[in-house]
Amino acid sequence: MTPFTGERIVAPMATSKEMAERLAARFPGLVSGAAEFRGEVTVGVGEAARIAEVMAFAKSDLGFDLLLDVSAVDHLGKEPRYEMVYHLYGMAAGVYLRVKTAVGSEAAELPTVTGVWRAADWHEREAFDLMGLKFTGHPDLRRILMWEGYPHYPLRKDFPLAGLPTEDGSANAAPLAGGPFVTSTGEKTAVEREPRAKG
Repeated sequence: MTPFTGERIVAPMATSKEMAERLAARFPGLVSGAAEFRGEVTVGVGEAARIAEVMAFAKSDLGFDLLLDVSAVDHLGKEPRYEMVYHLYGMAAGVYLRVKTAVGSEAAELPTVTGVWRAADWHEREAFDLMGLKFTGHPDLRRILMWEGYPHYPLRKDFPLAGLPTEDGSANAAPLAGGPFVTSTGEKTAVEREPRAKG
C-alpha cells in the first residue's frame, strides 16, 4: 500500500458531447450525432421502437443514472406528428443529455422506459393522458390527471382552449369570452393586460 502523498488524482470526466458521441458510436445509423445549442447537447433516436434499448445503454454503460424529465411535443401539421423528449443526468460525471425520438400519429406508440428508470412511470402516464401516446410494456398505463373515459387529449395542439364537451355530459366547453378571468386588451403594460377576476 502506497502512503498518501497529498497529491490528488482526479479522473478526467467526459463531457455531455463526448457521452453523446459514444452513444452515437454504439448505435450507428440509429442515434444521430450530438447537436449542441447554448451548452446543451441533444441526440436523436431514428426509430422510436428502439428507445428502450438506447436508454438502457445510456444508463448502464454511460452512467446516466437519473431520468430528470420526459415530455411530449405535438408538431401538428407535420409527420411524424409527435416527439418524445428525455432529459438525462449522469451524477458521477455531472453531465446532462437530451434524447429525442419521433413518433408517428397513426400508431402514436413507443416502448416504455420504465424498465430502465422507474421514474418514467408517471411521466409516461402524463404523456398518455394529455397527448394520447401509448407506451407498450408500461406496468400501469392509465390516465393520471383526466378521468378514465375522458375521450380527448388536452395538450394536443388541435384541442381548443375552451375545451371540448363529452357525449355523456361529464364535461362541457368553457367559453372564454366573458369568462371569470379575462385579459384586458389594449392596455399598455403586461401587468394591466394580466387576466383578472371579473367583479
